[in-house]
Amino acid sequence: MAELLTILAIVVGLAGVVSQVFPGGTIVAGAVAIWGWYQGGTLGWTVAIVAVVAMVVAMVLKYVLAARYMERGGVKSSTLVIAAIAGVVGFFVVPVVGMFLFFVGAVFLIELGRARSAARAWPATVRALEAAGLTILIELADAMVAVGAFVVGWIVR
Repeated sequence: MAELLTILAIVVGLAGVVSQVFPGGTIVAGAVAIWGWYQGGTLGWTVAIVAVVAMVVAMVLKYVLAARYMERGGVKSSTLVIAAIAGVVGFFVVPVVGMFLFFVGAVFLIELGRARSAARAWPATVRALEAAGLTILIELADAMVAVGAFVVGWIVR
């Protein structure tokens, strides 16, 4: 029964990674960590630790790499902070897609105000979209590491 619940949580978490509606990587890693704790012993705790470490590394990487990627594209840190706040507001204003729309829209509007040209603001917006894709890929990699640990643990037990 524990395996079935874990697999169900993994499927829900993977849907969250792809849709970005909820923190899917955290759900996957949490489900695998709970399964590891439930199993106990060296194997269970190893699986749990791998899942948690992958989640923490992914959380750090997705913000650091995305910010670095955008800054290399000429997007200022202040733009990222304001756009992130707009994304959080958007999450509550327009369910499901609001975070994405408000984040990207804020980047475009801020860069438009700064550059005074849509032709100059658009590359920064594209860079923001690419960075958002990068964060999804990093979170997906985190989820896959946790799933891999779970599968190995499940087979070996």
